[in-house]
Amino acid sequence: MMGRERKQGWPEGKEEFRGQRIGVLMGGKSAEREVSLMTGRAILQALQELGYNARPIEGDEHLARRLAEEKIEVAFIGLHGRLGEDGAVQGLLEMMRIPYTGSGVLASALAMNKVFSREIFVLNNLPVPQYIVLKNREEKLDPSKRPFPLPVVIKPSQEGSSVGVTMVADESQIPLGLKRAFGYDQEILVEEYIKGREIEVGVLDDIPLGAIEIIPKGQFYSYEAKYTDGLAQHVLPAPLPPGDYNRALSLGLEAHRVLGCEGATRVDLLYQEGISGEMGRFVVLEVNTLPGMTALSLLPEIARGAGIDFPSLVERILCGARLKIAVRSHTEELTGGSNPSQRKEQGPG
Repeated sequence: MMGRERKQGWPEGKEEFRGQRIGVLMGGKSAEREVSLMTGRAILQALQELGYNARPIEGDEHLARRLAEEKIEVAFIGLHGRLGEDGAVQGLLEMMRIPYTGSGVLASALAMNKVFSREIFVLNNLPVPQYIVLKNREEKLDPSKRPFPLPVVIKPSQEGSSVGVTMVADESQIPLGLKRAFGYDQEILVEEYIKGREIEVGVLDDIPLGAIEIIPKGQFYSYEAKYTDGLAQHVLPAPLPPGDYNRALSLGLEAHRVLGCEGATRVDLLYQEGISGEMGRFVVLEVNTLPGMTALSLLPEIARGAGIDFPSLVERILCGARLKIAVRSHTEELTGGSNPSQRKEQGPG
């Protein structure tokens, strides 16, 4: 089991963050603002109890000014949804040369966009549901051109926490589902409904921590079910045949990797049991690059099952904070030297 001890492949060097001014970014402008506030407060409390010099930072349009005024040296991103999870804040932090937790600009943007992430999954032979993309709110969903029958799931391309998602079982309900999804995004997905079990895989620094099954009391794992106690049952570890459980972990890790993700992620899968001893079928739905860290959130629960308590999980994520884009100054280009004053940064440009 994995506790506070370091595991192979996990980052070291937590002492370098002692004494640094850590900003916990929370709130923001997205539809998931309230969840982000809960996530941010939980992270902040854990960091402060561990003795880190951490403070809350509102993630709105004044973020750059606040980061400068507070002299933030490391950013722990607790934002969710648009302008927090989609590469926007990550790009700002790269420009300000402030190391940050989680995935970089490109991986964050790809994971947030379900259309692009699905295309990458397909290119890497990862199974996904059948789907079509609509980009015009005036576009009609012609049943004869839909390659799969009802029911269908209609969702915005770039929202999380099941925001704007509708399950449609009747043709007459489709216009309402389209209108709802287009209310959140200019591009939406209509995908086949797969009657299966909801399996979530937690990944931390390229290590799959475990898989949990979610049994919602409603039709699917809705926004309300995710953040209202008692509306969904969590089963850890997910009760799958051993071979299928290991496949879930491998599939979750591969989805994390093909998008170029870092730090902590949660990968959403659907599972259909095999018949007569055959292997079950999995499909990948999405990768969450900034999973929730609330009392009902899945990643902390999966981590606990792997022997990692909440403060330790927060600290492990903090230890991975870095800049992802290496930058050479004009002086360095001329001299061929390095700038010793640059903050911690690794990886390709």
